[in-house]
Amino acid sequence: MPDFFVTPFDNFHPKNSQPLDTPIASDCHDATTSVLDPAKLPKSGFHAVLRGVRSRCPSCDQARLFARFLKPVDSCTSCGQDWSLHQADDFPAYVAILLTGHIVAPIIIALINHTNLPMWGMMVLILSLATTMMTALLQPAKGAIIAVQWWLGMHDFVKPVRISSVLEDLR
Repeated sequence: MPDFFVTPFDNFHPKNSQPLDTPIASDCHDATTSVLDPAKLPKSGFHAVLRGVRSRCPSCDQARLFARFLKPVDSCTSCGQDWSLHQADDFPAYVAILLTGHIVAPIIIALINHTNLPMWGMMVLILSLATTMMTALLQPAKGAIIAVQWWLGMHDFVKPVRISSVLEDLR
């Protein structure tokens, strides 16, 4: 499991990518890196995921990540990051189901043990709670999955490189 508090670019070497927005040389072993504004980049993968959970652009935190409820924008209006490359598929639904189950299960147990609600009342309460929670968790889960894919450079996303880390390695 990746450590989201450490950037995947801690072992970055300046000879393997260009610090400017110029095309990357063909002799570089990692031709999927690009340089973004360091002031807008998240400090770690954890911060990128938090931006995604809040439905903000994980790259710059300036624009919205979603055009509709579960439809991400094609590209960020602020930084220009292309979000059409994501492949979240069904994974956000699985994450939302997992979280809902772990949150609702203790509530169900407490309702059964500490209330005298009739069975039909308990079913209405539990189903409405679970449905509401699933709907509320779907978009944050999808934003987090898209942010993880971007941060790790999965599915043709371009890995972000901080200019400050390039300059530190040159010293």
